[in-house]
Amino acid sequence: MLWTITVVLLSLWLLGFVGFHALGAWIHILLVLAVIALILAVIRRGTGVPV
Repeated sequence: MLWTITVVLLSLWLLGFVGFHALGAWIHILLVLAVIALILAVIRRGTGVPV
């Protein structure tokens, strides 16, 4: 689930980075959310607890 969110957010960030320079703040917020989702996924995967 978190990997899917990460991929979607990173894809939206790349799309925004290429296409919409005027919305720079929103693009960086999406990037930060994607990185947080990735970190949470790695932490949860490392504990061995099924999600």
